[in-house]
Amino acid sequence: MSVSRRITVVSLMVAGIVAAAIAQEPAAPASNARRPVVAGRSKVMTKYGIVAASQPLAARAGVQILEHGGNAIDAAIATNAVMALVEPHYNGIGGDVFAIYYEAKSGKLYGLNAGGWAPSGLTAELIKSKGQTRMPGSGIYTVTVPGAVKGWEMMRARFGRLPMADLLAPAIFYAEDGFPVSDVIADAWRGSQRKLEQGPHAAEVFLPGGRAPRAGEIFKNPQLGATMRLIAEKGVAGFYEGKTADAILAVSKELGGTMTAADLKEYQPEWVDPISTTYRGWTVYELPPNTQGIAALMMLNMMEQYPLGEYGLTSTKAMHVMIEAKKLAYADMLRYVADPKFAKVPVLPMLDKNLARARTSLIDPAKAACTVEPSKYAGLTEGTGGDTIYLSVIDRDGNIVSLIQSLYSSFGSGIVAPGTGVMLHNRGGLFTLEDGHPNQIAPRKRPLHTIIPAFMAKDDVKIGFGIMGGFNQAQAHAQFVSDVVDFGLDVQEALEVGRFTKGSFQGCDVDVEELVPEATRKALAAMGHDVRSVRPRSGTFGYGQAVMSDGKGVHYAGSEPRHDGAAIPEAPPIIKIK
Repeated sequence: MSVSRRITVVSLMVAGIVAAAIAQEPAAPASNARRPVVAGRSKVMTKYGIVAASQPLAARAGVQILEHGGNAIDAAIATNAVMALVEPHYNGIGGDVFAIYYEAKSGKLYGLNAGGWAPSGLTAELIKSKGQTRMPGSGIYTVTVPGAVKGWEMMRARFGRLPMADLLAPAIFYAEDGFPVSDVIADAWRGSQRKLEQGPHAAEVFLPGGRAPRAGEIFKNPQLGATMRLIAEKGVAGFYEGKTADAILAVSKELGGTMTAADLKEYQPEWVDPISTTYRGWTVYELPPNTQGIAALMMLNMMEQYPLGEYGLTSTKAMHVMIEAKKLAYADMLRYVADPKFAKVPVLPMLDKNLARARTSLIDPAKAACTVEPSKYAGLTEGTGGDTIYLSVIDRDGNIVSLIQSLYSSFGSGIVAPGTGVMLHNRGGLFTLEDGHPNQIAPRKRPLHTIIPAFMAKDDVKIGFGIMGGFNQAQAHAQFVSDVVDFGLDVQEALEVGRFTKGSFQGCDVDVEELVPEATRKALAAMGHDVRSVRPRSGTFGYGQAVMSDGKGVHYAGSEPRHDGAAIPEAPPIIKIK
């Protein structure tokens, strides 16, 4: 598919690199290599809809919407609204949202970029004048306009069936009535207590009784409930204008920020065309820049040059190839991805299969590379972590929503707009202050964005999937695709199998889950990888969900076993209550 705006195709210049030969298609994996490393959940199957989310109350809210006549878009919004309440460290209406929507009747894909822009007056010069030599990680200068609420409304208005008041009703109920905090969320909440104690207006909302709520304790956020009631009543004006907007502007002014009423009111998300590549007969889709999605596609283009299926699931050879491909793909992504309204991003050359073949010649099959350089493209001059939720929905008609939403860091900027219950995100921390860099901060510019939904298809099989976690995401997406395509795993197994992640952009360090065999981890270390073994069921490797249609009327889903979540199926209308 074409990208959302016409991008000039620049010439590819890769000097001194010999193209690697394309490997033959791998043979079918041996039966003993097909199963995941750990026995876990079975995939969910039904002829009706399914909602997969990292918190069951949120997934169930989406299912309720399906059961009351809503479609996948309606259910995704309702699920996300509850997630904004029940998993407040990872997401909220003070953040951004991105989505891919598959419309079954037309077979078309639609991408939504609801990433907010930097406030007017926020420049590199201003931040440097405050004594900063690099973008801060939190605080008012990292707050960009939240895009989520306008993103929800764009989806609902174009494709949804139900009014926003219905979609927000479950979240409003739980905000006012309260809900028991689940295990993984309680643990992460506790880890952010110091940040909440220091953040303006944060403790009064998120530290009831002076501490983070424990697992099983009831938490309420009536201020957020009231804010959502304004949105239900007034639409986007209930957030970007009036009482809520005034609170956001007041705290910005209090802390020396530059956001204006016009920045909020005039911001608009946009529909974009997903970008794609092919991988052994499948087509894999991501959203275009300003997101990191292109890095997942670049990884897959390089991985395709190797017979990973013959190497074996979580084998040393397969994992080495993927780790090295990650380094090369991310080097290009970090150098060139930015807001395409402000910078020329060479999307088509970056996705060129010839580039992938050339880049793979830099991979030493016996040794880890600790330093990699980005590619060079004619016409362009030279110049970590994140907390997010991902959910996916399929409805009875086969429509699929792949949706991701985030505050970026845990509890975002640490700043709550007073009286609203809304934590503001710190997405602007992903800008750079470097002069001449395409991702340098500027007023009304969008930063390089980590959060990415994904979609893959082959013939009649359609899969909406995603795995959150800052810069973990693109590398986790590539691993998920490989698990499905190279090793024949189903959507649940592909979420359960052991993963690696490399959060840094130089060096040989890599985190490898202990679900990966010890022999593989030792062999990787012997190749020069600085392996850190990480216990299973940690947040290091992100949390994912997936839904699938087989094209024959059966729908499937998988839910991340490392989190508290679930994939919950819709019930058919067999019971009528008077």
